[in-house]
Parts: sequence; structure tokens; C-alpha cells
Amino acid sequence: MNRTSLTALVGVSAAAAGVLLWGNTAITTTEHSVFHRAVPRPFDGFRIAHITDFHNTAFGKDHHRLLTKLQEAKPDIIAITGDMIDARRTDIPTALGFAAEAVKLAPCYYVMGNHEARIPSYPEFEEGLRKVGVHVLRNESVQLEREGEYLTVIGIDDPSASDCFAEDIIRMRKEARGFTLLLSHRPERFETYCAAGVHLALCGHAHGGQVRIPFLGGVIAPHQGFFPKYDSGVYKKGDTRMILSRGLGNSLCPLRVNNRPELIVAELCCE
Repeated sequence: MNRTSLTALVGVSAAAAGVLLWGNTAITTTEHSVFHRAVPRPFDGFRIAHITDFHNTAFGKDHHRLLTKLQEAKPDIIAITGDMIDARRTDIPTALGFAAEAVKLAPCYYVMGNHEARIPSYPEFEEGLRKVGVHVLRNESVQLEREGEYLTVIGIDDPSASDCFAEDIIRMRKEARGFTLLLSHRPERFETYCAAGVHLALCGHAHGGQVRIPFLGGVIAPHQGFFPKYDSGVYKKGDTRMILSRGLGNSLCPLRVNNRPELIVAELCCE
């Protein structure tokens, strides 16, 4: 290989590395308008920022870039659907540092993911979340009220930590008032959410398929395997909607390809 060819190869390799690095750190905000007949009129325009699969990732000093994106979204609540920490490189202070700042922007509601479910230090992490003001939902729900109308936020543990995953969702759905918003880590359980009659589910876990191929979608996702049915975007069946975020961080596979970290903002709209 002559000197000119070597220089060109080095240049192309450096450019490719730069694009790959940018694609793993540049957060994109995806907005979805959720039109549904069950949305109460006082909740028309209610904005939900959705964070998932954080995996201890730092987006700038003190999470500045992610927090700026959240602030710009002007959410009414922030939903966090698990895997804030990583079981392979657990860093509780990093996750709690982000949570402590996020609660200053809007009320935060959190459910565990599969990574939290399998680490011995999870009780310490949960206690830390509660101390900074995060609402931790462990197979329980809370009702938000506006002008006598209700939105019920349902939070379910990861199925790896629950023997009654479907039963708990059905129970909480029956007890709910008004529009039901389910926070769950697992998108592959979409049929369960439909059967329970949930109006909107927010999920993560799939990491967008890790590597995304144009027109084909994600390549592989946990608990779904190759070319997963659920990888990213909006899924509908009957009265149930599911918004699946590509998430923010990485775990076993350290790199994303054509799959930028994603902040979801869902705005509820009356039909």
C-alpha cells in the first residue's frame, strides 16, 4: 500500500470512528402525539418525557446534555422504565446523580428493569431514588387528578422479579381511574398489556435492536432475538398503544450502529 492510499485509509477510518462515536452520544428527542378517546379533557396536552435503559451513561458533565434535553421538552412528568444501572458495571452514584437533578424538572416515576432486578444492591438503589424524590412504583399505581378527572400511572416490576406479572397489571388496571399509563420495562409483553386494557404503555429494553438496518429495523434485542418484532416506535392494537424507546445507554454490546440514544416525549391528545 502506497503512502497516499494509507493516508486515505486512515482518514476514512478516523471519519467512521467519529461518526460512530457521535451516533452513540448524540441524544435525539422523538415526539409522539397520542390521540386516544380515553384521554380526559383536562389532560389534553399532558406531556410525558420517557427515559429508559440509562445504564449508568454520563451525557456530559453532571448529565448536562440529557438534563438540557429534558428541560427543553417541558414535561408534566418524567417516566423512567428501568435499567438506570447496569448489572455488569453497577454505578449507583451516577444514576442517583441524574435522578436528583431530574426531579427538579418534573415529578419522576420509576419502575425497575431486568438489570436492577438481578443485582444484590438494588434495595440500596431504590432507597436512594426515594430519598431524592423519585416515585418508585413496585406493582402499584398512583392517580393524578386535574379538574376532577384522572390519569392513573401503573408501575410494574420486571417479570424476572415478579411471579404475577400479568395478574398484577390486570389488578391495577381494574382499580385504575381515567386514562391508564403503564410503565413497564418489557415491550415483548405487549399482548399482556392489550389483554389488560391498558391505554398507553411506555417500554424500553430492546435498545432499538442495537444495530439498525434501513427499511429492516433492529437486528437483535434481549428476550426477542434476531430481527425483533418490537424494536422502536409506536405499536397499536385495539385501544392499547405502546411507545417503545430505543433508550440511552449500552450494556453487553458497547456500541450502537445507526441507532442514536433516544429521549421520548409523548403528548396526550383528546380525540
